Amino acid sequence: MKKTLLAAAAVAAASAVAGTAHAQTNVTIYGIADAGISRVDNGARTTIGLQSGGHSGSRIGFRGTEDLGGGLSAIFVLENGFNIDDGTLGQGGRLFGRQAFVGLSGGFGAVKLGRQYNPIRVALESVDPFALGLAGNAVNVFNVYGERADNTLNYTTPTFGGFSGQVAYSFGEIAGETSNGRQLGFSVGYAAGPFSVVLAHHDQNLVTAAGADNGDSKTTLLGGTFDFKVAKLHAAWARNKGESVAGVTNIDRDDALIGVSAPVGAAGTVLASYIRRSDDIGTVSRDADQWAIGYVHNLSKRTNLYTSYARIKNDAGATVGSPVSAGRDPSVFNVGIRHRF
Repeated sequence: MKKTLLAAAAVAAASAVAGTAHAQTNVTIYGIADAGISRVDNGARTTIGLQSGGHSGSRIGFRGTEDLGGGLSAIFVLENGFNIDDGTLGQGGRLFGRQAFVGLSGGFGAVKLGRQYNPIRVALESVDPFALGLAGNAVNVFNVYGERADNTLNYTTPTFGGFSGQVAYSFGEIAGETSNGRQLGFSVGYAAGPFSVVLAHHDQNLVTAAGADNGDSKTTLLGGTFDFKVAKLHAAWARNKGESVAGVTNIDRDDALIGVSAPVGAAGTVLASYIRRSDDIGTVSRDADQWAIGYVHNLSKRTNLYTSYARIKNDAGATVGSPVSAGRDPSVFNVGIRHRF
């Protein structure tokens, strides 16, 4: 009888603890599996093969929240990028190379610490018709500073009357230095009905391999969209400036995008964009143009087929679409399947 009572008490206690933990913590496993056939021409030779992440980077992630009471929650994201064609890690072999942060969220917004997307990258994704995916990815031309930054403190506001924003500071973490390698970025956006606009800026103090000061690079981006229902118009412009350690201008260029996305029937979307780079550095022209077109067909809410093509025309001194030799005209064609879970 005593053993029965003790067993019942133990089961009741375990159930209470499990119930409390479940009520306080919510963890979600999510990801993308994306694979397709690609034809990549770097202007000199062509490679055909199986590609991972032709539409979106393949990944698996863990997202969690804990209710701390009073409208305050603890949050975290651990997101691993991988190559589905061969099973290797993405982002240079990092375990959680896509995102890795922890923070607090509430009515004030959210404060996050760790490896995160740069605000300028998030801003460009919101106005690129290809959403920084497929062959027409706007990052082929626009600079988003590696997309992510380590050692980052990020504050994201709640949305007020259609307005939202974020600011991020990434520590350089170089011994004896407070500014070398540091990055600072922010964005402010507004969305109402069919219209959206975003302004973003990123400033990075560059360093050599040894951690010494190597100058400064900065980009200001303005973009927006307007949904006409039959089609959505996309536009973006970015001004890039940079200086060497001696204060000599070594980056001076403009990037501009115009694009469209349009529904086709109940399940398809056609995407197209044109991007122009105008580079004012050097005596040999470093201008470049990218044309891109794509089609996405949804088989369900989570699975779609895709195909896209993009071609870059480089002037004599341009190397857009690297790694290519100056003046080469690279192109990419792909067709594949993406599943989100």
